[in-house]
Amino acid sequence: MGKEQGGIRHPDHQRMRVTLIIGVVGLCATAYILGAWQGTSSSNIKPSPVVYTRRSQCDDDAAPRASSAASARPAGTPLDFQAHHQVVGFNESSLAPEKIPPCQLKYSEYTPCHDPRRARKFPKAMMQYRERHCPKREDLFRCLIPAPPNYKNPFKWPQSRDYAWYDNIPHRELSIEKAVQNWIQVEGNRFRFPGGGTMFPHGADAYIDDINALIPLTDGNIRTALDTGCGVASWGAFLLKRGIITMSFAPRDSHEAQVQFALERGVPAMIGVMATDRIPYPARAFDMAHCSRCLIPWNKLSGMYLVEVDRVLRPGGYWILSGPPIHWKRHSKGWQRTEEDLKQEQDEIEDIAERLCWKKVVEKDDLAIWQKSSNHMECANSRKAEETLQMCNSSDVDSAWYKKMEACISPLPDLKSEEEVAGGALEKWPERAFAVPPRITQGSVSGLTPEKFQEDNKLWEERVEHYKKLIPPLAKGRYRNVMDMDAGMGGFAAALMKYPLWVMNVVPAGSARDALGVIYERGFIGTYHDWCEAFSTYPRTYDLIHADKVFSFYLDRCDITYILLEMDRILRPEGTVIFRDNVETLVKIQAITEGMRWKSQIMDHESGPFNPEKILVAVKTYWTAEPAQNR
Repeated sequence: MGKEQGGIRHPDHQRMRVTLIIGVVGLCATAYILGAWQGTSSSNIKPSPVVYTRRSQCDDDAAPRASSAASARPAGTPLDFQAHHQVVGFNESSLAPEKIPPCQLKYSEYTPCHDPRRARKFPKAMMQYRERHCPKREDLFRCLIPAPPNYKNPFKWPQSRDYAWYDNIPHRELSIEKAVQNWIQVEGNRFRFPGGGTMFPHGADAYIDDINALIPLTDGNIRTALDTGCGVASWGAFLLKRGIITMSFAPRDSHEAQVQFALERGVPAMIGVMATDRIPYPARAFDMAHCSRCLIPWNKLSGMYLVEVDRVLRPGGYWILSGPPIHWKRHSKGWQRTEEDLKQEQDEIEDIAERLCWKKVVEKDDLAIWQKSSNHMECANSRKAEETLQMCNSSDVDSAWYKKMEACISPLPDLKSEEEVAGGALEKWPERAFAVPPRITQGSVSGLTPEKFQEDNKLWEERVEHYKKLIPPLAKGRYRNVMDMDAGMGGFAAALMKYPLWVMNVVPAGSARDALGVIYERGFIGTYHDWCEAFSTYPRTYDLIHADKVFSFYLDRCDITYILLEMDRILRPEGTVIFRDNVETLVKIQAITEGMRWKSQIMDHESGPFNPEKILVAVKTYWTAEPAQNR
């Protein structure tokens, strides 16, 4: 009997085992449901917007104070990555960030790649000494460029077009040197910009009206313009209300701080010069180019500088020249040149323009205007080879980062008939901003399709809506000068169109996909740049900087501390930076910026907390140099 009982399972044991299994399954299900509910509720928590303060423009006597701008934390439990992520580059025994000291006050206007002292080492021939000459690694500054004492936030646009604070750019030189031409005037503790220029002492507005009487400026066909030797950029400033955005550039020369004044006014500008390198813009970028007594020797060097304008000018685009040698019979004595010399210069310019297949539209009073042909087919069919300039052998017409100029015509895209516009016709502005650019429809940029273009627009519209929740001042006119450090197809700039700001769209040199030409075809402006070097601008010239995966791209290329120091140099006090990247990279960035007097907070991706990509919002606190530092 005992043997038989041993071979039979007892019913009580069987029920107990079933009950145990059911209990374990129930507990697991309960835990899963509870965890999912908690995750859903946490993803619905909206981060509290960062609280921004701004130093009053009228508070002249207020003591410098550190801004608490980004110290606010979002509602709910703040993100805490420190216990789970090691910051590369810091010893485990010492995780305290490096405290980066301020530079001396004498460096408050330091431009690393346009340093006048370094420039003296280079030849003056062809203005080589005015080109970019960046410091070697061992000469890089590891300090924070200070704002001058009593620095105040610039006037808000559009008031900033006409006024700037004297303490921000304490230079009276232009107000004296250009007094007759009405470039700039000093009025108490501020500058006023009457809008005058060397060839338009009665104001840029009236001068632009004169141009508009000769070619149409307001019908939407002209959107992007280039101003070579821009002064304080009054031409570009007054074109803005006509729907035209201008890339203005001028060298850092005896006209001290002219580009700095332009950016302080809220007008796009860069330090730059026509010398030996191509200007850093793609081919067929601008609808119009302009020189108002810019002192560029257009008739010299086999017309190389005019050939460079031809490269960046869109087919059908205009080139406007005022100043020497135009209207030489009237101005020869004032220019202190002989009539014979001026006539020869104009004849040589006319000859180069004709060999470029440009058509002279008009010459009236102090203005002369030429138009680039819409394609090269008509010119090739109607002229002998010796009547035109030689075509370049290379088709790499967009390459413009440390690329030498050539005195040959950049070839245009192929076409089927003389009636076509080489490279494709563009929509009028503002429709142009969201129309699929010809470079994409024609497959000129590898990997970009009309579908991807539309998806990118939608993506950035959603992202900017999210940014507005994180940074309320974005939608309230707080920011005027904005930079996108890796602009892609320009979607970020397009999503910001409704606000009173402009975006400098940067495409990093060496990027796998060069879409800067696409950005220009959309009616926006930008430049090529390598962020391992300093940008061609003055300190404190941007209000908002956007960096989308920039640091992942440069992590193995150069020391990102110096990239962050460069961002600090060009960012205005109380300016904002938006970083998008993976968590490990953002943690490293945050650790470095803590030693730069920045306040920051890592926040969730707009899709929720489960996305490994995060957003770091940082604010540069307000501080200035002490006068005693100037030693």
